[in-house]
Amino acid sequence: MPRALVAGAGICGLSVALALDSAGFEVTIFERADALAEFGAGLQITPNATRILEKLGALTRVMDVATEPKAVRILRGRDDVELARLDISDARQRWGAPYIVIHRADLQRALAEVAATRPHIELKLGFAVGGVAETPDGIAAGLKRGPLSLRENGDLLVGCDGVRSKVRERLGLGGSEDLVFSGRVAFRAAVPASALPERYAEPLVHLRLGARAHLVHYPLRGGSQINFVATIESGWRGKPTDDPWDGEADREALIRAYSDWSREVRDLIALPDAWRAWPLRHRDPIDTYAAGRVALAGDAAHPMVPFLAQGAGQAIEDAGSLWRHLSSTRDIPAALETYSKERAPRAGKVQRDALGQAKIYHMSGPAAFARDLVIRTLGSRRLLERYEWLYGG
Repeated sequence: MPRALVAGAGICGLSVALALDSAGFEVTIFERADALAEFGAGLQITPNATRILEKLGALTRVMDVATEPKAVRILRGRDDVELARLDISDARQRWGAPYIVIHRADLQRALAEVAATRPHIELKLGFAVGGVAETPDGIAAGLKRGPLSLRENGDLLVGCDGVRSKVRERLGLGGSEDLVFSGRVAFRAAVPASALPERYAEPLVHLRLGARAHLVHYPLRGGSQINFVATIESGWRGKPTDDPWDGEADREALIRAYSDWSREVRDLIALPDAWRAWPLRHRDPIDTYAAGRVALAGDAAHPMVPFLAQGAGQAIEDAGSLWRHLSSTRDIPAALETYSKERAPRAGKVQRDALGQAKIYHMSGPAAFARDLVIRTLGSRRLLERYEWLYGG
């Protein structure tokens, strides 16, 4: 049985491991952390990704800890006027798979539990993948475990090691220093649903738009929590090596950004005891995700801003593509080249469109008035049609 090495045990790495197992590989996942600790917050996983989770045999377990929202409500932040209500209750019929919201840690745990049932998947914690080199008959990965340096051999390696990917760096496709700060910071928090009016526990995604900021919130974990993401334009200046998941929140900057929004929004912003800041960084799209027997997936390949809710979804799409192409041939370099040619144009488009969406969300003045008019004129059906290429892909 051919052997695949996977760097990283996040959502990308676990999805890729399930895909490679389904394609007939023995899989070893190397995760630099000593435990799969809970971090992050809520995610929206759209039908283009849940469709693949179902094919990989993971969706049933994921649905145990996910919520299917009935609609996405788009509101004007300054006065809470509803601009549109996008009905996604029929996502299974429309796109062949559900639209879900889920805590990142719950999704990672569910995928890890499914992987643990597969006899040909092994997870090794506390191992960081460093050097990568091709051998005459495969691939060799250099590993670090504390002071120890080790070597593992396989038939291919997939780098799922995030925005600061060492695998990407070894391929000469850029390191941490070339990450671009988008000019926006996302503040994340979760509060007990009991702290809010009962209507907020209804399974809806709320998207509020305003000048140089927007606010998203929706229920998680069976409606027991409300997840908040408040994104503002900011002059934050940090180092590319700063931890992107656990920055110190400037609460005063957050309050100022929403000071002229509705009373309801200001009350919502005041609810969390603590916010964590996430500077939004990205890279320009690249033309290739593979070289020989090494491939990139997820944020290692296409780090993007979250304004299309596609970071995790595109990583899962990568897994699905790897599964299809590696199932059909044992010419691994050829399969990875085909994977790259399929994925780079689509994920690159998502990267670019997500940046464009950020500008639309944060319009002000006459541009915002025109945007709101267009949203109200188009209505739910025609707005959803604009996502057919993404959700149905």
